[in-house]
Parts: sequence; structure tokens; C-alpha cells
Amino acid sequence: MKKFFEDFKAFAMRGNVVDMAIGVVIGGAFGKITTSLVNDIFMPVLGILTGGVNFGGLFYALDGQKYASIEAAAEAGVGTLNYGAFIQNIVDFLLIAMCMFLVIKFMAKMKKPEPAPAPAKEPRLCPFCKTEIHDEATRCPHCTSELK
Repeated sequence: MKKFFEDFKAFAMRGNVVDMAIGVVIGGAFGKITTSLVNDIFMPVLGILTGGVNFGGLFYALDGQKYASIEAAAEAGVGTLNYGAFIQNIVDFLLIAMCMFLVIKFMAKMKKPEPAPAPAKEPRLCPFCKTEIHDEATRCPHCTSELK
């Protein structure tokens, strides 16, 4: 049993597991922020642009009758196809995806670019045998020619 807990501790304390846990926690918090952005900012503006249409309230009663609301149809015991809720969820998804894209793009812009690696120096070649030699060599180790 002691070995089991030692193995579990080693697993749980590995860097990638801790990083993943932090990512899940931050993702949950970020999800709340984007949901609030969509529900509290974008959807009211979208409602104004569509003439006050509330997508969440659109439905079709399965008995073919007209009801004032989904709740009224439910009280009458009638099943409903809530296509408005589906449209609302599609709009939510698209807006959340757009917000995520913009945040990731912003974060990428804020990240300092990594410096490009220095170009590799051309190797020094012996003028006689054309083999590679050290920069400080005065004689070629292959053909023993004197070098300038």
C-alpha cells in the first residue's frame, strides 16, 4: 500500500499533470467569463439588431395548436420542439468560439517572439584537400598543408 501511495504521489506531482490541472481550473473560470460576455453583452445587442427576437422562446407545439409560451404548452401537457433554444445554443457557441479566438490571438500577440537562431558559420575548408578544419588550425590535419 505504501508503494501505491508513493507511485500516486510521483504521478500527481509530474509537471504535465499539474499543468493540466491548472489549465482545467483556468478554463473553467474563463468559461464563466466568456458565457457572461455572450449572455450579458452580445446577446442583448443581437436582440436589438434582430428586432427584439428572443431565440430561446421559439418553439413548435407537437399538437399543432398555438400557445403563448413553452411553459403554457407544458402546462397543457403538450410536447414541444424547442428549436429556438437550439438556435440560441448555436449562436452562443459561435460567439464563445469567436471570443476564444480573439483572446488566443491577443495572447499570441503579447507573447515575445523567440529570437531567431544565429545562422551557422560556414566551416573553414582546407584550400588544398577541401576537408573541414578548425578555425584556429595552422596546418590541415588531413594533408598537413600550411594554412594562412
